[in-house]
Amino acid sequence: MTNVGWIGLGAMGGPMATVLADAGHTVRAFDLAPGRAASLERPGLRAADTAKDAVSDADVLALMVATPAQADAVLFGEDALAASLPKGAVVLLMATVGPAAVISLAERLAPGDVELVDAPVSGGTARAGTGDLLMMVSGSPRALEIVQPLLDAMASSAPIVGNQVGDGQKVKLVNQLLCGVHIAAAAEALAFAEALGLEAKPTWEVLRSGAAASFMFDDRGARMVDDDNSEVRSALDIFVKDMGLVVDAARTNTYPAPLASAAEQLYLNGRRAGLGRRDDSSVIEVLRGHLSSTEAPS
Repeated sequence: MTNVGWIGLGAMGGPMATVLADAGHTVRAFDLAPGRAASLERPGLRAADTAKDAVSDADVLALMVATPAQADAVLFGEDALAASLPKGAVVLLMATVGPAAVISLAERLAPGDVELVDAPVSGGTARAGTGDLLMMVSGSPRALEIVQPLLDAMASSAPIVGNQVGDGQKVKLVNQLLCGVHIAAAAEALAFAEALGLEAKPTWEVLRSGAAASFMFDDRGARMVDDDNSEVRSALDIFVKDMGLVVDAARTNTYPAPLASAAEQLYLNGRRAGLGRRDDSSVIEVLRGHLSSTEAPS
């Protein structure tokens, strides 16, 4: 059993924290949204009144926040949780923040004898709730040994992709390049079908079993053709962030990434049109040409 302080209980973090508690670990959880932690309480999972309360006596601080700035604020901002962690503790960072950010965080934690495990996740909310995620893991052998029971509970696959912090983020950026481009390609293809005078849904049903099939074409395509994006399973803003991280990392490494760059522009257009908080499948509305920068569907 591991004592876990958990920060971040959003669409992915909430189910992941409950999976840990159900697996027998002790979780003290905090989220900025009032009442969210309390709504998840169960045997093994208690709501913390403050972020500092969540990490008191924690062996592992689990971070499931959205952005590099949020991760930095949690550890070194007003609450300064890094200073509250005991020597030998491990920060398990499961958000997609990019290699540069996670390496910087690890370097700043090191003087306090706190290690960081870099373990971004992929799989979506349904798999988060069943412990069936993919986690791309990197860190020192000692830190990995401490968090392994947690990885076993939350993921069906948690390969160690490197011993250097940042390696997990690099693999996740490759993953996000593929996911972001596949969603954009699905949206463009289905909007193209409509422009040709075809009905999108029967076209999607034909193509989803052929050589053009992909997970994103099947999953997001279903929402696109049924206009079923009112439930936000993954916000478009997430891909604004992640494709930005991909393009930034590509530029740092003098790599052109033309498809990622084009997909990033599509997601930015979606945000500008007011779709940022909508499901990412709503990006098809940009390609349908139904939106302007000042109006979007309610």
